[in-house]
Amino acid sequence: MPGTVLLLAASPVGRGRLVDAASVLPVLAAVPPAVLAGTDTANVVELADPLEPQAVLTRLRAAATAPGPLTLFVTGQLQLDRRQRLPHLALARTTPATVRYTGLPWHWLREELRLRPPGSTTLVADLHADAESWAWLGANPLDCGRTTAVYGRIAPPRGRRTVAAPTYMKAVATILRSGSRPAVDQLHQAAVTRVAADGEVGDLLLPQHLVPAQQQWPVPAPAGTGQQPVVAPGGAFVQPPPQPAPAPAGAAEPVAAVGAPAAVPAARPSAPGASPDPHTAISAAVKDGRHREADDLAAQWERQARDTHGDGSDQALHWAEVRADLAMFAGDAERSCRTWLTVAEARLAAGQPADAPAVEAAVDRAHHQWGRIGDPARARELGAALAELRRRVPGRREGALDDVRGRLRDLQTQV
Repeated sequence: MPGTVLLLAASPVGRGRLVDAASVLPVLAAVPPAVLAGTDTANVVELADPLEPQAVLTRLRAAATAPGPLTLFVTGQLQLDRRQRLPHLALARTTPATVRYTGLPWHWLREELRLRPPGSTTLVADLHADAESWAWLGANPLDCGRTTAVYGRIAPPRGRRTVAAPTYMKAVATILRSGSRPAVDQLHQAAVTRVAADGEVGDLLLPQHLVPAQQQWPVPAPAGTGQQPVVAPGGAFVQPPPQPAPAPAGAAEPVAAVGAPAAVPAARPSAPGASPDPHTAISAAVKDGRHREADDLAAQWERQARDTHGDGSDQALHWAEVRADLAMFAGDAERSCRTWLTVAEARLAAGQPADAPAVEAAVDRAHHQWGRIGDPARARELGAALAELRRRVPGRREGALDDVRGRLRDLQTQV
């Protein structure tokens, strides 16, 4: 099956630039697409210093919904928005004062990748953090989703007026240009070795965990394992993978898989043949076109989460969001829109602010699906609810409420 590759290099123009991100693209672009993807054939999408976060989101969304393996090569710099203190990938127009509106929120990337089948998505990242982002990363992992394998580094702030080079990503590209395609973990280690040999000290990243590892922030080994952190080239700490718990006598020995998703709740609906991770079974059903089966399984988990944690809990809302996405994959824009509206209302009712990322994302997705509803009567019905919600949650895109009102006027003339 053909693979998909997204090459994204972004950094601000002017004094705020920490890294010359786009300088790596000519090297990456010289690598054959099949080598970049690790597949027989591949489609490559290149984004060099994009201006608009919505344009990046559109390309990212298209790549995330493509069948087959997806590999993302992301080079750039991280900045926090001043209001919510959330990480963004800075784009060409980003400044410290405007990052909330001109940068790409990192959680957009995570959200677009979250329903991809486990084992099908790889993110290779070379990121540079400013001082605020670096301090934030000391206590917060840069979440990339539970099914995405992650390799790369986050580099600490350099001196003022110093524009760094994306040396890790250039090392990756140089290795791939040789025509060979080692396994991604071997590719990562080879790139790490080259960066260390060049005398550059950066904070190297664990595969599967985009968390900076610094000497003053070592990650302790799991209690009782007797393991110690391993010092990687450049002095970065790398935590050994946790060892699986011993299996009960007579039970099958668990198999540890690279990039395996986090454990699911111990209590789960008793469904014959259910996968240990329901997301895996749901993704497989969607891939095979069994949309009703996928929704039924997600509905079971949503009911269990409501019974266990409450209607407005994060666990219940997660499964509601999964079902909204499943409706989108099934081509049912009305049901997807209605579900996203319900999620947004539930989050607001739970006390989340109107500019919370999860609230804005729910309303934005409802708006997007509403635009795909073909039945004028149903569109008018949901449009009224969306307009009311847009008054409370205008979102980051200017004119969103005006767009709803304008389409509602047009719908009034349709039968």
